[in-house]
Amino acid sequence: MSITVGKPIHCKAAVAREAGKPLVIEEVIVAPPSVHEVRIKILCTSLCHSDLTLWNLKEPPGYFPRILGHEAVGIVESVGEDVKEFAEGDFVMPVFLANCGDCGDCKHRKSNQCSTLPFKLSNLMPRDETGRFTNTKGETLYHTLHVSSFTQYTVVDVAHLTKVDPQIPPNRACLLSCGVSTGVGAAWRTAQVEEGSTVAIFGLGAIGLAVAEGARLCGATRIIGVDVNASKFEIGKKFGVTDFVNPMDNATKSASEIINEMTDGGADYCFECVGMASLVEEAFACCRKGWGKTVVLGVDRPMSKLSLSSHDVLQNGKILTGSLFGGLKAKSDISTLVKWYLDKKLQLDEFVTHEMKFEDINKAFELLLEGKSLRCVLWMNT
Repeated sequence: MSITVGKPIHCKAAVAREAGKPLVIEEVIVAPPSVHEVRIKILCTSLCHSDLTLWNLKEPPGYFPRILGHEAVGIVESVGEDVKEFAEGDFVMPVFLANCGDCGDCKHRKSNQCSTLPFKLSNLMPRDETGRFTNTKGETLYHTLHVSSFTQYTVVDVAHLTKVDPQIPPNRACLLSCGVSTGVGAAWRTAQVEEGSTVAIFGLGAIGLAVAEGARLCGATRIIGVDVNASKFEIGKKFGVTDFVNPMDNATKSASEIINEMTDGGADYCFECVGMASLVEEAFACCRKGWGKTVVLGVDRPMSKLSLSSHDVLQNGKILTGSLFGGLKAKSDISTLVKWYLDKKLQLDEFVTHEMKFEDINKAFELLLEGKSLRCVLWMNT
């Protein structure tokens, strides 16, 4: 057994102290895992746009000081009481969405919304709402999305953790902890894209491109990407995007009008991957009547509202739904995605545009803010 079992661990973490300000590499203290908890040594973590969103919030759910990060993989260092599923040395992936495996929702094939530990933007541990991070002065450091991966060690509840096949490299496995799984899952699980169908994707960031990858895997024959950045089309082609619409290129028609004309009535499946109510409305407007489905993945401002035509909803038979973590159950579906990658079916390498040392995390933030990065993988030195 590790000599650190049952003891606090001193390690390095990137601490967000103020909204929008550079992270500070500090020495932090990570408490031992409590009941139903696991302490993990992080191997790799990647930067998701949700981290930028939380980092920029000056009001709740923006909390400071905190340890951000929620895409990662690592090795189990120690386990708390009543942990049967994991053991020291296991290769594991933390996930922001709980999957207890015991509640009615987790057992139901149609839901990935755990009712034991329902999703919320908490800044503490999910069961007892206390923290596991402090600095050397005793100051509490808040958690992020039940993961907090911008640290050499973290503590995660067992419901937010799944084992991973160690054959997959850590710098690829971490991508499945949130973004890529969300996009692929939205096409595969939530929308259940059918072979030969037409798909429209609003926003070709990492999530949108992952949707394209999922749609490609499902056999969609036409995948329309919508983005104001023309360079995204060439990138999108790698993931199966066949057509590109730049709303800025047409001063007289909206993107939905263009797509309705291109598809002779609308796409079978539309995905909003930016987090803007207006784009949800655009996606719904070019969703085919009778059977079309619009899936929302983008994270909008907390109080944002949609404005849809009641006539459109009632008489045109369209479906509008959200997709948290792509509708995936982490403990069963992640293993499928890992196998697809190992079998060279699922593309992951193409999402990684940068890899760097953990100490360069602020450079990773800059690259994502500048739109120069899809996924930047940070390697831990522990």
